[in-house]
This record gives sequence, structure tokens and C-alpha cells, in this order.
Amino acid sequence: MTQQNAAFEEQFGGIPAVWLHFDQFEAAVIPSVGANLVAFRDTERGFRYLREPDQEHMDDFMAAPAVYGIPILSPPNRYEDGRFPWDGKVYQLPINEPATGNHLHGFLHNVEWKVEGYGSDKLESYVVLSQEVKEGHVFHQYLPFTFTVTLRYSLSNLGLQQQLNVRNNGQERMPNLFAFHTAISVPFAPESQASDYTAKATIGQRRELNERSLPTGQFQPLTPEEEQLKGEGVSPFFAAMDNHYTAEPQNGRNYMELTDHRTGDKLVYDVGTSYKHWMIWNNNMAGDFFCPEPQMNLVNAPNVQGLPAEEIGLIGLEPGEIFEQSSRLYPIKPQK
Repeated sequence: MTQQNAAFEEQFGGIPAVWLHFDQFEAAVIPSVGANLVAFRDTERGFRYLREPDQEHMDDFMAAPAVYGIPILSPPNRYEDGRFPWDGKVYQLPINEPATGNHLHGFLHNVEWKVEGYGSDKLESYVVLSQEVKEGHVFHQYLPFTFTVTLRYSLSNLGLQQQLNVRNNGQERMPNLFAFHTAISVPFAPESQASDYTAKATIGQRRELNERSLPTGQFQPLTPEEEQLKGEGVSPFFAAMDNHYTAEPQNGRNYMELTDHRTGDKLVYDVGTSYKHWMIWNNNMAGDFFCPEPQMNLVNAPNVQGLPAEEIGLIGLEPGEIFEQSSRLYPIKPQK
């Protein structure tokens, strides 16, 4: 279905989705699988900016939704032995990564979200989705906090905007730890190759990870290629990466920029400065996507001793408080 400036319900690979159209852009969100925004496209140029599930093989997506589109993670990444200390109590998360003995990725990326509404006008097309965590919710089963998470995605002539909103509905301070396991397609242009691309990201220092993929508390020197990653850019497949970095905003912005040197097009992922850490994962250099993952907290942050909570992103929301952060994916066309 081709529509200008529209929001409507239509399936994506046999699964109900909400589609957004605005001028040359289109996007699709699947509410039943973590409110995952599985597609962001420029239909005029045939560009597909995100790693999309194959619509003929959606069983792969259902089995591993965290490696497609823009999945939300909370609490994000790994927690040693599933332990989650918080304000004098220790909560136990399930061990769902047997190889490391850790808990991985939390409870929001594969559950059904409620569609609060969608619409379109001359300024944007949008959808609002929510997740109410309370007694009976799988998140609440392990981390008994009461809160509402809202995601608002909108398309406009400025590209794709994401607004994350978290409200503490409970009576005690809650952990406010979120990340997005964003899978960027390389190449995004149909006639280009992965070798045509370089990526830049506002990384700072690289944290050393142990054999269980948990921070040791030490930093590692950046390689020459990592210095290029934070500078002029480098292939996102220069080495196998599952790396954890501090975020170091440049010119007031915290972002990843992917450039197609064949066409001159750029894709910018501006994530906001609340995300104090980056995970960068490239699926062992497979060559068709990589994940620049904005993350609020240090991996395993609740179990880390001796570092300031603000520095490692171990932050919370008091009762009634609201947290909000906006991110944006947008293209920059080559100058003529």
C-alpha cells in the first residue's frame, strides 16, 4: 500500500504492524514483539536503513528479535549471575545466557506493547506505544517496580524520531536503565557494497571485558582503527566487535554516522546525551549489519563497586518522576 503522510495498520510478514508514511519515508512497528521498529526506508531511493526481518521467514525474527530493527532493552545487556543489587536489596534475574552464566537484555524487547494511538497530519506521521509494568508483568516478577514506558515514533521531513518516556508509578525509587540494540543495515543503498561504507561514533574509552563479557573496571587503549571510529570514520567491519565504550559527545552531540562513499549519502543516528555508554557489535564481521547500541548504564552496573553512580549510569527515578530522551535517525544527502 502506498500512501503519503499516513499511519495505518497492515501486516509485516504476516504479523500485525503499524505503518507510517511521510513523503519519501516509511517505517513499520510490530507492537506484539517488543514494539520493535523493524523498518525505516527511503522509498524514492530504495534505501533500507535498518536490518529488517525477511518477511518470508519471520520465524527467525520471532526467535531473535534483538538483532533486527530497533529493540528496546531494559535492564540492558549483562548482569553477573543474574544478581541485581538495588537500594539495599538483591534481586535475582533468570540466567538466560548459559555460556556466560549471566542474565542478558531484560524483559521488554519480546513482550507485547499496547498501541495508544497513531495518526498523521501535514507535519508528521506517528505512533505511540506503551508498556505498563505492574504486578503480573514478567519484569515485575523479577524487579518488582511499578512504572510505564512509552515509545513515540514519528516520521517527518527530518527523518525518524524516537521519544522514550518512563514514569515511576510506584512508591519507591526504581532503576532507570535502558538501551536500544539498534541494527543498522550495511549497505543501506541497494547498489552499494559493505566495502563502500565507513562509520563514525562518539566513543570515548574502551572498557575491558572479561571472559564472561563483564567489565573488569579497567580501560584498554584504543586501536588505531578505533581512533578512526571516533574521528574520520572506519569500516564498521575492521575487526570482530562486541565492545563496550564510554560515550564522549562531540560538538554537543552523541551520535553514530554511517557514510556510503559510493553515493555520498550519510545516515546519522543522534541518540542524546543520556546514553553515557555505547555497545558496538558487528556479528563477527558478517558484513550486512552492525549494531551501534546507545546504553544508559555500564554493563553490570548494579554489581560494580567504587565508581560514581552518575558516571556508570546507575540512575533511578523517585516516585512520580518522569524520564524522557529523544533520538533521531536521519539521512544527509550528498551536496551537489
